[in-house]
Amino acid sequence: MPADTANLPPFRPLPYRGPDIEVRRGDNGAVYLRSRSPMGAQPRSIPHALDERADAHPERAWLKQRLPNHGPWRQVTYGEGAKITRSLAQALLDRGLGPDAPLLILSGNSIEHALMSLAAQRISAPATPISQAYSTMSSDFAKLKHCFEAVKPKAIFVQTMDPFRKALATLPLAGVSIISADGSEGSEAFAKLAETPATADVEKVMDWIGPDTVGKYLFTSGSTGMPKPAPQSQGQMTAQIAARGGIELPPEDPNEIGMALDWMPWSHISGGNVNFNNVLSLGGTFHIDDGRPMPGLFQTTIANLKEVRPQAFGSAPIAFGMLAEAMEADIELRDAVFSRMKAFIYGGATLSDDLYDRLQKLSIAATGMRIPLLTMYGATETQGVTMTHWIIERVGMVGVPLPGLTLKLAPVGSKMEVRVKGPTVMRGYLNMPEKNSAVFDEEGFYCLGDAARFEDPEHPEKGLVFDGRVTEDFKLDSGTWVSVGTLRPDIVAACAPLVFDAVVCGQDKKFIGALLWPSPAAMAAATQAAGGDVAQAFGSITAQVAEKLKAFNANAGGSSRKVGRFRMLTSPPSLDTGEITDKGYVNQRATQDARAAEVASLFAVDLAPGVVQL
Repeated sequence: MPADTANLPPFRPLPYRGPDIEVRRGDNGAVYLRSRSPMGAQPRSIPHALDERADAHPERAWLKQRLPNHGPWRQVTYGEGAKITRSLAQALLDRGLGPDAPLLILSGNSIEHALMSLAAQRISAPATPISQAYSTMSSDFAKLKHCFEAVKPKAIFVQTMDPFRKALATLPLAGVSIISADGSEGSEAFAKLAETPATADVEKVMDWIGPDTVGKYLFTSGSTGMPKPAPQSQGQMTAQIAARGGIELPPEDPNEIGMALDWMPWSHISGGNVNFNNVLSLGGTFHIDDGRPMPGLFQTTIANLKEVRPQAFGSAPIAFGMLAEAMEADIELRDAVFSRMKAFIYGGATLSDDLYDRLQKLSIAATGMRIPLLTMYGATETQGVTMTHWIIERVGMVGVPLPGLTLKLAPVGSKMEVRVKGPTVMRGYLNMPEKNSAVFDEEGFYCLGDAARFEDPEHPEKGLVFDGRVTEDFKLDSGTWVSVGTLRPDIVAACAPLVFDAVVCGQDKKFIGALLWPSPAAMAAATQAAGGDVAQAFGSITAQVAEKLKAFNANAGGSSRKVGRFRMLTSPPSLDTGEITDKGYVNQRATQDARAAEVASLFAVDLAPGVVQL
């Protein structure tokens, strides 16, 4: 991040109001924050929001998705979406779905997935998308079976049957309808159900929808045990829309149609609720991105960005690193990305200062202005809680609470844990009273397990800074705490552009160890320079990283910040083992579990092969 910003170009204007925060301090050391801004308009439900948009502009494109192999876009308009979801709702009613008989969705984002979800919500049958990895990348399907038993669905939807046949064969499917978009053997065809004549029963059922009606079940990530089903009521989801509406300014051009491009999985809160529902409520066009921020898959996102040119782009920090590399190598892509871009929005992990600088340099080259980098923070159980909705000169912020929510910072050890209460927060996990008693405090605040601190204690309107996971941090054998959430991005930044992510290790050890993944772009360049010798290129990257980490250590301070040993990893993070999540960020604990041998090698008495001592 630049030390002197006085002579830098201005930022592009943001379509949001600045923060107006009220702060109250409790007797027990807790701090309470609340936005003074009122919430915006709140739809009755997500299906009602769809109908309102269909009435206002029936011919406008709502959902777009490419045909396979990066083919042309196919689309559904708002008018078509309202009609099809009514027909599908009737078909689901005919098959016995309702409040206690949910729809389970196993496959990833698609037009049919969206239509099935809205159809189920029309009849108060909770739509339950679960991680595709549970069905396609598991050897025992334990998490899939757990999710099935937790919600007891009456119907299951998959996009195509073949990838899911093995998983489906492990489930007790008596009385459960199987629906697929391809209509292949063993399933009912989505297209046939979409032709079902809707009766007055669909509208009658919709009349019963209220704020407490469960619209979805979303499962937590399951990184520390089996996934937990978190009910998503219509009130929670529409309160998220109203909370964001409370900070939105009137559009400069009221006729401009929002163009969204998003890959974030709908089995998670950010993609399936925050992003999807916000675009729907604003009447925008949602382009379903089939790319992913992973080597070999991100080229699809790049091609889509060049064509769609959205006004905002949100993703995990790893995606912005890959995007920066691509734009640095392709001026045409750079100019296309920034042609209408108003803001980048990151979440899930902290963006590094080095990456922030690279993105600003690209924005200035393309537009003569800097690009705002925002973040929204939340959880499956809470929807979005905080947001940075004003211009800031740094990264790592949590922001301030959105309108309608109260944020509580509660002392936990040496840190302040983030807790929240408000209309977007779930009342409790489905049929898990023992878990509910553990995650809500004595005042009814949901405990997120993350820590935060004020950027400036004298000026709370400047926002909160992420201060690591309360449960992710660890102590060295000296008793010194290591803040993983703040150290990890600093290590990545110190090693830029050679490293794309890091895992920080060292619980009860004498020093900090780090597992590092080399950047694919850096490896490609080094391999080319080495005449195609991959081993030589890997050695070159390792040597350069060692020098960068030595320089980092020289200014790091005490033992809680210095890296004692590291090793470069030769295989990328895996979805199958949970090392990298559906949302594209690295799970520190899952990676250490999956790579126990590599972690152990960092702390072996004798220096192990591949480990570098600093």
